[in-house]
Amino acid sequence: MPNSGETLTKMLQDEHAMNISESYKNGTFTDAQTACRDSLPHLEETPDEGIEPTESLWTSFADGSVRLRIDKSCPQTPITVHQMFKESLEKYGSLNALASKKNGKWEKITFSEYYCLSRKAAKSFLKLGLERFHSVGILGFNSPEWFISAVGAVFAGGIVTGIYTTNSPEACHYIAHDSKTNIMVVENQKQLDKIMQMEEFLELGDDVSDTTLDDIINSQKPNQCCVLIYTSGTTGKPKGAMLSHDNITWTSAHCSKAGDMQPAEVQQESIVSYLPLSHIAAQIYDLWTGIKWGEQVYFAEPDALKGSLINTLKEVQPTSHMGVPRVWEKIMEKLKDASAQSGFMKKKMLSWAMSLSLERNLNCSRSSDLKQFWMRLADYLVLAKIRSALGFSSCQKHFSGAAPLNTETLYFFLGLNITLYEAYGMSETTGPHCLSGPYIYRQHSCGKPVPGCKVKLVDEDTEGNGEICFWGRTVFMGYLNMEDKTKEAFDEDGWLHSGDLGKLDKDGFLYVTGRIKDLIITAGGENVPPIPIEDAVKKELPIVSNAMVIGDKKKFLSMLLTLKSVLDPDTSDPTDILTEQARDFCQRTGSKATKVSEIVATKDQAIYQAIQEGINKVNKNATNRVHCIQKWIVLPRDFSISGGELGPTMKLKRLTVLEKYSNEVNSFYEE
Repeated sequence: MPNSGETLTKMLQDEHAMNISESYKNGTFTDAQTACRDSLPHLEETPDEGIEPTESLWTSFADGSVRLRIDKSCPQTPITVHQMFKESLEKYGSLNALASKKNGKWEKITFSEYYCLSRKAAKSFLKLGLERFHSVGILGFNSPEWFISAVGAVFAGGIVTGIYTTNSPEACHYIAHDSKTNIMVVENQKQLDKIMQMEEFLELGDDVSDTTLDDIINSQKPNQCCVLIYTSGTTGKPKGAMLSHDNITWTSAHCSKAGDMQPAEVQQESIVSYLPLSHIAAQIYDLWTGIKWGEQVYFAEPDALKGSLINTLKEVQPTSHMGVPRVWEKIMEKLKDASAQSGFMKKKMLSWAMSLSLERNLNCSRSSDLKQFWMRLADYLVLAKIRSALGFSSCQKHFSGAAPLNTETLYFFLGLNITLYEAYGMSETTGPHCLSGPYIYRQHSCGKPVPGCKVKLVDEDTEGNGEICFWGRTVFMGYLNMEDKTKEAFDEDGWLHSGDLGKLDKDGFLYVTGRIKDLIITAGGENVPPIPIEDAVKKELPIVSNAMVIGDKKKFLSMLLTLKSVLDPDTSDPTDILTEQARDFCQRTGSKATKVSEIVATKDQAIYQAIQEGINKVNKNATNRVHCIQKWIVLPRDFSISGGELGPTMKLKRLTVLEKYSNEVNSFYEE
């Protein structure tokens, strides 16, 4: 390949790859009529033909194939992504599929246009040099271009590889090299600058005909790789989880928000896309399930998590919404801040309405006619207005995934008459392997396995906690170029080991109770799950934003604490200013502090005493003395993505925290 910066710049900025939807609208794509010819009935596709028998359930090669986990519980014929899109095209072709704001107005693309644009993107990628089973990397915020590039990459026989926009140039280069990325689609100059440092470039190829593209599409098989999801790499190099066509199409069909939606009978589902599409939760929920069930996807602004998400939700009023626990927690904190600033009567009304709603939602038995009347009145006068202000007046299903949801958040939203349905899975299970919903729900449970899937527990303790293992058509193909890691993930019977701890009740509902790697084993050999202790501290102390238990191989438990602070509207980084809820806590304890630094620098006596009293209460309810927090410290800054303590989906990165605050941790255990 020639070492030419101009070639790479051309590759990245080419209208075919960078601005596909605009090119379509402006007519700059050639042979548009021919490109869309298969939006009409054309070549017969036989989904079960051409799948060569293979003995192995896993592979570590991008061009490998696997034996699908098909049994009597899931006998449906496997299909490719293209076949799934074609089926949806017949049902939803004229419906709007994608909506993005340009110059203050929503621009919409129908499913027919979406399909045609994806075919054109596929031909463009082939012309740009995309090779079979090599990757198209996508580095940018959620947009129609992201979706079209992803689908186009799969149509062209490539593998779509999302890359976090927060990744360093080094991390981008590692993924590009590991996945054999031929083409990188980037959002802006900032992301382009990361890629321009790479030394390998591509030459433009010849024009690609529709016949050639059809041949590539029809040669694809359901048991071949089409998507790569890179793990966060908190315990080493990021691992590329390979997902097959069957993984994507099966999960999209059976982990749906829409159910058996028929466009003629049911209102079209609408969602807002804002979480990173390089994470499996957002990609399966927004992109692939959207195609399968004919959903209209609205794209939020790039600063969604910095505060603009609420504005988009209020405007769109989605029928379904998914958030990671930290997003739901932030919504809860903002509402609590707003309540703290409101007048006496408004506070009382909200407290009254939420207590009625929480009682009704927690009490499964039938309440009296009078209680039902008061509940309906409270919902009409107070709660419905709050839901509308949040953008949830039309939302029927609210999902939470990617991390455990704490009890405080769950109960807060039940108080708003919003049930958060938990999903559980991992990148290696194409997202949700277990799912809650209106008809499969128990509090604190993540539901039951989706159709065609199973879970089992191994190495159970006396309380019924065991490692959660997965089986089914959601289970991934293996880790790219990592045969040893792939072998470690599966047992000899082909079950995928999650590394998570859980319980199953008599009815098959799964409860995730912790993570084996997070489990603290004290110097005395006692096992301590940290999350229940951390959640208890945060519930007892509303000023606390993050709490992390320390104690692995130590004589006793200690804890790092951060305080709730206002986020910078431009960077979303925590500032020094306490939130309204935190200031309210300070006032109740007799402190006049308004900043984190004021509390930490002086070790504010009133605040520190209140924190100690809260921890004493948590310790009083501990299972045994080993589970008690003996020492703690308040850190000068809250955890954040930019600080490295939180991952892209705002999961706590415990090893990073331990390393970053090693001096503070060591001080707990100095003799």
